[in-house]
Amino acid sequence: MHRKTLWLSFLLVLLPFLLITFHEADANNDPVYYAKVDSEVTKGLSKFIGRAISTAEENHAKTIIFEIHTPGGAVDAASDIAKVLGDTEVKTIAFINHEALSAGAYIALNMDEIYMVPNATIGSAAVITQNGNAADKKAQSYWLAAMKSAAEQNGRDPVYAMAMADDSIDLPEYGAPKGKLLTLTATQSVEVDYAEGIVANKNELLNTLGYENAKIEQIDKSWSERVAEFVTNPFVVPILLTIASLGLVIELYSPGFGLPGIAGLTSLLLFFYGHYIAGLAGNESLILFILGIILIVIEFFIPGGIVGSLGLGSILFSIILAGKSIIFMSISLFIAIAIAITVMVILMKFFKKKMKVFNKIVLSDSTSTEKGYVSNASRTDLLAKIGTALTPLRPSGTVIIDNERIDAVTEGGFIKSGARVEVVEVEGVRVVVRELVD
Repeated sequence: MHRKTLWLSFLLVLLPFLLITFHEADANNDPVYYAKVDSEVTKGLSKFIGRAISTAEENHAKTIIFEIHTPGGAVDAASDIAKVLGDTEVKTIAFINHEALSAGAYIALNMDEIYMVPNATIGSAAVITQNGNAADKKAQSYWLAAMKSAAEQNGRDPVYAMAMADDSIDLPEYGAPKGKLLTLTATQSVEVDYAEGIVANKNELLNTLGYENAKIEQIDKSWSERVAEFVTNPFVVPILLTIASLGLVIELYSPGFGLPGIAGLTSLLLFFYGHYIAGLAGNESLILFILGIILIVIEFFIPGGIVGSLGLGSILFSIILAGKSIIFMSISLFIAIAIAITVMVILMKFFKKKMKVFNKIVLSDSTSTEKGYVSNASRTDLLAKIGTALTPLRPSGTVIIDNERIDAVTEGGFIKSGARVEVVEVEGVRVVVRELVD
């Protein structure tokens, strides 16, 4: 009895250690997902991060690591990413491998933990408009609140996050006096509890987290996600639309359908494909776009301009609906069309003779009389000839001259049928006659 009691006591003491060992082994067997955020923050990137988290959730992963190296990007895309990060139960870790600036800093702050390489930085998160100027006060207020909330939800002091977006906050000890946005180094981030640690590389990060023996599942961007990420870039959108506009404008002045039209339609297809993958373009945009293409094709067979104009309007409206905002897309379209028209004018005026394509687009031959072109044969041979009025001339009618019926007019008076007339003037096909009085 005494021996059984001794063994039972020994097992009770050993059991916690066995459970800890088993738990660690089980944790090491759990898959750890790893994805790179190495481009500007766009709607395409938000789709990729959403897919990465969904994959981790479906495979019951405990952790997903995002290696971040981004200069920032669109605020609305960053907000979408933050929502996805906030909704998941999977532990999210930001591994800042060089920089997480602007929208990238906001994304990192929305993750559960942050680790940085020694030379990494995080911060400088002011809201900038497309033309490079500071955003209005309403947008700045929203962004400042978002940065503060991102820091607070993970137990970080919000003053540093706010100083990244507001240069009126005075933090001279961290290199950000009033008038300068805060950007933290890796050492400073650890000091203010914005980063859990500094690691040299991915392997050291995994060792630090206790995942040295875990199964690492790499999630890479698909081809479609890379295309979506590229074509939804605010700087790429006007370029695509310019190529599309220029190609279609040239095609309108060209017989048949050739390379300019192909380039224009390809640019439009890329635009819609990327925006559809990114979740910006809905079915209504695609229907309007397809309808517009059909109407333009019909225009080739039913000339008149009305059907083609309706098709062009349908395409323009579909583009506006497909963008992230009506104002941005309207401005981008205006810029694209203005550039296309300007380029066309410049090319046609200064480079028409040097570029063979314009010989097919623009009619360069003139139809002058000197070159033998006449709209109708001139009847100067009838001058001073005598004939007879076949019909009354009031003042126009028909006369017979040398057995030939000629349409003629009088000088203004009336000439009765059968009267003798003389040709006194010929202007092209206009023959003027005068009654002969015996």
